[in-house]
Amino acid sequence: MNTSHCAELNLLWARLMLEELHRLGVRHLCLAPGSRSTPLTLAAAGHDGFQRHTHFDERGLGFAALGLAKASQSPVAIITTSGTAVANLYPAVIEAYQTGVPLVVLSGDRPPELIACGANQAIIQPAIFANYARRLDLPTPSLEIPPQTLLAQLDQVMVDLDRPLHINCMYREPLYPEGLDAPFETYLTPLSEWRKTAEPWAATPAMSRSALPSADDCCSFAQGKGIIVVGTLGPHQQPEQILALARRLGWPILADAQSQLRQAEGVVHHIDQLMHHPKALKLLGKAEHLLLIGGRLLSKRLMSFIAQHPWQAFWHYMGHAENLDPAHLRKRRFVGSLPMLAALPWPLLPGSGWADALESYSDEVERLAAEQHDQGALTELSAVRLLSRQLGADQQLFIGNSLPIRLFDMLAAPGDAPAIFTNRGASGIDGLLATSCGVAMAEGKPTVLVVGDLSLLHDLNSLALARSLTSPLVVMVLNNDGGSIFNMLPVPSDALRQQYYRLGHGFGFEGAASQFHLPYQRPDSLDALQQALSEGLQRDGASVIEVVVPPNESAELIVEMARQIRGDD
Repeated sequence: MNTSHCAELNLLWARLMLEELHRLGVRHLCLAPGSRSTPLTLAAAGHDGFQRHTHFDERGLGFAALGLAKASQSPVAIITTSGTAVANLYPAVIEAYQTGVPLVVLSGDRPPELIACGANQAIIQPAIFANYARRLDLPTPSLEIPPQTLLAQLDQVMVDLDRPLHINCMYREPLYPEGLDAPFETYLTPLSEWRKTAEPWAATPAMSRSALPSADDCCSFAQGKGIIVVGTLGPHQQPEQILALARRLGWPILADAQSQLRQAEGVVHHIDQLMHHPKALKLLGKAEHLLLIGGRLLSKRLMSFIAQHPWQAFWHYMGHAENLDPAHLRKRRFVGSLPMLAALPWPLLPGSGWADALESYSDEVERLAAEQHDQGALTELSAVRLLSRQLGADQQLFIGNSLPIRLFDMLAAPGDAPAIFTNRGASGIDGLLATSCGVAMAEGKPTVLVVGDLSLLHDLNSLALARSLTSPLVVMVLNNDGGSIFNMLPVPSDALRQQYYRLGHGFGFEGAASQFHLPYQRPDSLDALQQALSEGLQRDGASVIEVVVPPNESAELIVEMARQIRGDD
């Protein structure tokens, strides 16, 4: 091939790849600027089937793609240039792998002759994500490689994609075409029928689920005193199916904050705090059977109970075949959807209700939480309670890691609830703002991010992503001047805690909001916070609300509430 057509062939391969990805369900492209990815960028710019999102920081871009994929329930592609640009995606790739989110990383790369020889911006990119992503390492585009080979390989690595995929694309220069007319019609002849349709080259149906329990299995399992523990679920998974199943069996539901059921009617609320309640613990001790749906539970007390209890039967039901049992208990595992679970031949046992008293114990905790945190001073606890009471089904809540997610799990009030999103695969404090921006982009629903001060400092660049939004995103930062979750951990001394764990900083966020041209409020009361939230949720675009609290206050309030639930004098 004449080298004058190198740029055109690079672009052709990129166009074929993006068209096939579109046919395979990709609708969002997240792009960072760079030269070596020019063929992919030009192909993306010329394809009207994609929504395109740009950002200058690859780390934030990766997390934004993660949020888009979570909320849209479809694979999202990321385009980056070569070098450390690719490496900056690693945290988002790890989180996507841990939580089963399909991301497609398309990285531009130098050709083989420029690797490991001191060439500029050239690193070893194949396998850069190790075991956290599938791989497709493409050679430099060549007319010697039939175009159908490219499509077939792409189709194969996309089959049942529920984790990240890294497609490394080597390109030789020149990268910028001088004209679009190049003699490729003969080369494209094998794709003549494909070019007339909108179907993938070699579509593959989804793999079948695991064998599900029989009618006899269901009948036997349902006869015991059982509980249903619900871990992390997405809003799209129809978690309401579990409510109907629980009513049929007469079993209580213990719902994690990430289950989409934490605030639902008919659920045992405040399960983490109920683990302090003597009567609740005594009643739970009578349980014989456990149906665990999903995984990645927040409450260490609940996880400890599950690990130490002598279960007669334990079924674990998941959407993907993976090990989500840190205690490695003996059990039966099933893989399928929640509608499939609800449709199993369960017996009708609504009168069993062996643990109905759990709801009354939960009501006691709710009354205590309301008395202490629904009025009075503005604290982290009262702010999270207010969020849980103010947001509804037409809104979205992204809950940050460390203290915010634990406070929500402890304190969220029963009632109408938003769709819940988290990053609890690796549970890092990086990329939380960027991920929430992606969640907000997906459908344009009003969204709130509640996040700690260190988490926001970690992702401050992503305020630029927030600035680009046209739908409401309220960034509510709980500023306790450092990592106050460490106040709840047995660090040997307060001096060590302050110097090496909490890392107090003395920063506020008004200046950061101003730098990125975002509206900012710092309420000093619950009423002012409620007003600020209402205004932010009606605003076209992002805004920042900063709740400033003393560093030690939350730990003291949590300890006091636990003491009252236990009934200590």
